[in-house]
Parts: sequence; C-alpha cells; structure tokens
Amino acid sequence: MGKKTSSQIKLKKDVLEQSLCTGCGACVGLCPYQFIYRDRTVQLHDCDLTDGKCYAFCPRTPADYAGIREKLFESGDLTPEIGAVKGFYLSRAADSDLRARAQHGGTVTALLELAMDAGIIDAAIVSGQNDAFEQEGRCIEERNGLRGFAKSRFIVSPTVAAFNSLPGDSPKKIGVVATPCQALSLAKMKAAKLEDHQKIDQLKLVIGLFCGWTLSMEKLHGLLHQYRLSFGALTGMDIPAGKNILEIYSKTGVTSVPMDEVDACVRTACRYCIDSTAEFADLSVGAARFGGECDEMRGWNQVIVRSDRGKELVELAVSKGVLEVRHAPAHSLQELKKAAVEKKKKALRQIVDKSRSKKNLLYLRSDDPVVKKYL
Repeated sequence: MGKKTSSQIKLKKDVLEQSLCTGCGACVGLCPYQFIYRDRTVQLHDCDLTDGKCYAFCPRTPADYAGIREKLFESGDLTPEIGAVKGFYLSRAADSDLRARAQHGGTVTALLELAMDAGIIDAAIVSGQNDAFEQEGRCIEERNGLRGFAKSRFIVSPTVAAFNSLPGDSPKKIGVVATPCQALSLAKMKAAKLEDHQKIDQLKLVIGLFCGWTLSMEKLHGLLHQYRLSFGALTGMDIPAGKNILEIYSKTGVTSVPMDEVDACVRTACRYCIDSTAEFADLSVGAARFGGECDEMRGWNQVIVRSDRGKELVELAVSKGVLEVRHAPAHSLQELKKAAVEKKKKALRQIVDKSRSKKNLLYLRSDDPVVKKYL
C-alpha cells in the first residue's frame, strides 16, 4: 500500500495552485504551518498529517455539500437558487445614527448588538484592518465597539482564522459575520463535529453577507495608484444601485471607478464560487437593490432568514424595535433568485472551462442536485 498524501500537499495542489483559495482563513489557526500574508495563504513548513483540518474545512475542497445542507437546514426551506429560506424581508436599523455609520441599512450591526444584549453571543468576529491596512478578523467583546466595523472595503478578510485562534476551552458564545465561503467553511466544521474540534460548539450565530466577489489586494493597490489613492486613505466602498461603477470613499472624497477596471482586480477564486447569498449562514444580509425602485430602497437591506436561530433573532429585533422591517414585494425575491442563478451558471461554466470536464468540477460534485440543475 502506498503512502498517503498529506493534507497540506493536497491543499497546495487542489486549492492554492489552482487559484481557488478564497483567503477565508479556514486553514489558519488550526496548525502553525499555515499563515496569511496580506491576502494570500502561505505554507510555512511541511506537515505530514493525512487527515488535517486544513483540507477538511477549506471551502474549496470536495465534500458532500448536499448532505451538509440537509444536516443544517430544514429540507422544506431549501431552494436551489439561494439555499434555505424561512423568511425574506427588507430591513434597516431603527437607530438613525447606526444607519449613518453603516454600509447600507445597518441591519448586521443592529443584530449583533441585540445578540450581545440578549446573551445570545458574548463576542462577535468581524472584519477589521491592521496597521498595515490589511484586513483581519477581529473579536469584539463590547457591543459599543461594533459600530466601528460597519463599513465594507470589498477586500477578503481571513475571518475564520480569528475564530480558529480563539481559546479552545473558552465558554464564550461567538457570533461571526461571514462571506459565503467563510460561512461554508464554518458549516463544514459544524457538520463534521470532529472529536478534537469541539470549539465549533462556541459558534452560536453566523450572519452571512451577500457577496459577488472580493478584490485582490495587490491588484487593488495598483488600481488605487492610478487614481492617486492609497489604502491608508480608504474609508469604504460601495456599488450604487443601477450604476456600473464602484465608488471608493476616502478622506479626500468619492472616486468613481468603471466596473470593467474593477473586474480586472477581482480575485481569481471568486470566479469559481456558486454562492452569492451566503447560503450556509443562519441569516444573510445584503443591500436592497432591484427593479425600478433603487432610489426608494437605498438605505435598506434584504434579509434571508435561514435557520431557527436566525428567525428567533429577527423576531426579537422586531419586537424590541431594533429593526424596522417591511415585507418585501414578491418580485424582489424573484430578482434576487435570478441574480443568484446567473452567478451559479457563470461559475459552473468557469469551472468546466478550467477542469475541461463536466465530471471533474474541482471542489463540487457533479451529482449535487444544485449543480445538476444549473450546469
């Protein structure tokens, strides 16, 4: 019998060398041999483990994703387009100060603050920035500290690494704000429940973010240089509804960049992602943008409630007056599903082009019902 290949070598061959790494940080903090440098995953030393968690929990390694969906969500809630749906709403924070600080409606921060107040979580892991202007996961234990992290920069943050780095014997209940790939990694941990990975029991809430792509830090640096901007000057980014531009907010004002220039900076791995709505989260939040009502919807979020935990939190937020909620018109859900399907089909085409086979779908299984529907 031949020697088994180490998980680290498989991760390098199947993910890193295939440009599939999302920079989520799932393989970092589990062992000392994986490290994040800027927005890249680096292997510092060789490891001979053949059943390493670095490979098992990576969102771009093969797994029974249909089985994970069935373990974590009610079968009657599952949709092929956007995953489990218990409810779909438009929402925004009732606190006008929070709305002014937030990316859009402030729903995510409002829910995190409420979850802390209600004792659902003791701390929240969010995306922050270090002194070198690199994104990193931050564990925030004071609810008053959450509002400083309410803006987005469209750059990947190794958020799962921050979760992995928490003390294993801590009694703290943790909430995580996650992109689709990060939520998938955490879902793989939940579904696996390995005996030596009980830390996942600390995870009590995952709030997912709608995400079409993130930007390569190196390529974004070059783009900013063209517009005479720097990372240090950035205060946020946004894609205005109905406009084909990226607005970059800095200390000197707002710079509009055409999307074709932005597209050249998108991380390669994002082109192979079939999830735009964080389907493996307890609830998912994105900007409300659809139809001819873009101006009216500015400052509101779309919220997909996926799990009982997510439903309870949203209902508590409404009863406490923390969120203002509107029932979304039926066409808005259909438009969201349509956009999600387009993302799935495009990513699957990219995967087939890369693998040159409809049977070898890299990290996806050809018999997965969602894949079969849209391939």
